Amino acid sequence: MTSDLFDKPEEAAANAPLADRVRPRKLEEVVGQEQAIGPGTMLAKALTAGELPSIIFWGPPGSGKTTIARIIAQMVEASFVSFSAVLSGVKEIRQIVAEARQRLVDTGRRTILFVDEIHRFNKSQQDSFLPHIETGTIVLIGATTENPSFEINSALLSRCRVITLEPLEPRHIETLVRRALADPTHGLGKRDISLTHKAADHLARQARGDARVALNALELAAAGELPLVDGKPTITLEVAEHAIQAKALMYDKDGEQHYNVISAFIKSLRASDPDAALYWLARMVEAGEDPMFIARRLVILAAEDVSNADPRALELATTAMQAVHMIGMPEARIILAQAVTYLALAPKSNASYAALNAAVADVHAKGDLPVPKHLRNAPTNLMKDLGYADGYRYDHEFEHHFSGQPCMPEKLDGREYYQPTAEGLEARLKERLEWIRRRRERYPEKEK
Repeated sequence: MTSDLFDKPEEAAANAPLADRVRPRKLEEVVGQEQAIGPGTMLAKALTAGELPSIIFWGPPGSGKTTIARIIAQMVEASFVSFSAVLSGVKEIRQIVAEARQRLVDTGRRTILFVDEIHRFNKSQQDSFLPHIETGTIVLIGATTENPSFEINSALLSRCRVITLEPLEPRHIETLVRRALADPTHGLGKRDISLTHKAADHLARQARGDARVALNALELAAAGELPLVDGKPTITLEVAEHAIQAKALMYDKDGEQHYNVISAFIKSLRASDPDAALYWLARMVEAGEDPMFIARRLVILAAEDVSNADPRALELATTAMQAVHMIGMPEARIILAQAVTYLALAPKSNASYAALNAAVADVHAKGDLPVPKHLRNAPTNLMKDLGYADGYRYDHEFEHHFSGQPCMPEKLDGREYYQPTAEGLEARLKERLEWIRRRRERYPEKEK
């Protein structure tokens, strides 16, 4: 257990791991968690008002749970006691509470009890916090990588605010890496080390959202003998690969390989080849591609290339995208794999997409054709006098809920854009559309 933020002897602080030394010391220095702790959030408003609720931080490893808890303690000038649910139990909690109670009496200073991996406590252990939260003896800040709804008992959960932290994106981690490299006080700034763009990108991507992994790798890389580039010791891609124990794949998020691989991925899905699609998916995932980018492309493909041949494909792809957003990596890759195999094997049709393109071509060629008067609303007497809504047929008043009335502009009468295929469920739509078009062809004769 440690008490009081940043109150470490200089020698101990100097020997601490780089990730610990360069922790942000102000809330505004924290990157990637604006939705959780930024201006206007519940936490920011509470701290501004001088309030400090008990909190459960839920987020993946290395997303900043401990760092933010330490900063909060510093902001409210509270004593900070760190406690691990893996290493300690109820006996240690009693001792901490007793010290917190005495501290409150003697100095009026509050105590923040930070419990790492709080989900490791069983129900009775979690219950032991309740009376002390109620009396204000401690302010509890718990950290968990597991869903609090399942792992934290309802009594404790009702007394805490749950704040969700997102996995850090590669750009956030690269910011932290470069900040650590430049920091002369707590980081590696005094050594005047360079870091190539490719090396920084590799560390940021291979960290998989965990800043601690990237900073540990940076420290390991800087500890060895570095090659000289332009006379300056430099962490190159090769050094970064060795430090983080992962080989950089030939894939550049902003370069040709990015577009080549995503192109191969989409075309494999369109070609109904699940094995190839999974290979290209693996290439992107292992290279650190944004899983939401992949998920969005699957949603587009479901509408463009599967469409009404299997309308469930769009539902599945959209659900998969939502699940990827909620779960995050690395588990999100399992969700992507399910969506990929389903979409690859689904019957294919681009009839809706082709129909839209044909309609757009007519819009460009014919311009803004007037809406037929019988399809216009007539909310005013003037509009009624002008013939708006005259002759409109309410389809539900006709047999099969179909009147056959024309709905196209007169200059496009008879134009047919949608040509459904005989694939999958679209075959049924094809039959229905053929019946509708036959009936509509007879509409003028019925009017005569």
